[in-house]
Amino acid sequence: RGQRHPEPVLTLPELDTAIGEFISAKYHRRTHPETGDSPYRTWIGDGWLPRLPETIDDLNLLLLTVAKTRIVHRDGVRFQGLRYVSPLLAAYVKEQVVIRYDPRDISEIHVFHKNQYICKAVDPDHASTTVSLKDIQHARAVRRRELRGQIAERIAVVTGHQGPSFPASPAPTSPARRKTKLRTYLEDD
Repeated sequence: RGQRHPEPVLTLPELDTAIGEFISAKYHRRTHPETGDSPYRTWIGDGWLPRLPETIDDLNLLLLTVAKTRIVHRDGVRFQGLRYVSPLLAAYVKEQVVIRYDPRDISEIHVFHKNQYICKAVDPDHASTTVSLKDIQHARAVRRRELRGQIAERIAVVTGHQGPSFPASPAPTSPARRKTKLRTYLEDD
């Protein structure tokens, strides 16, 4: 059955790079048995040009398949605990929009209103970095575990101090005062 590796050998970015290198360096260069030519030469041969999007941003928009519905607030669009801003969102406050994003980099989202592209909104705190959805979820899980541990420690300290030497609750010494009724009309006296 072979050796099992309980821990992954590659990280996701390393796997992504390895697959890209395999496709561009090996798969596209070797001869295909049916065509007798490499996929790369077939792609560029015979003057055939596929209809490509005008810009790389247009291509990226076609590939963004993860979509979520959100409401635009005065301070931007909130998603996964992050706040995304763009000056173009000001006209859509309180409107429902659809956001599309790349799970490998959620430092920016693309915003659509009624199937029309509005803008690219960025998270100002992570604008110059790449943050994946997995990174955010992992950081939250670690923080949640830390907080649970702190709460458990504090509960243990409090229950350790509550012994027979401390009274459960002090007994009231003065008689309870009668609550006064709120008077709204002169006749209520």
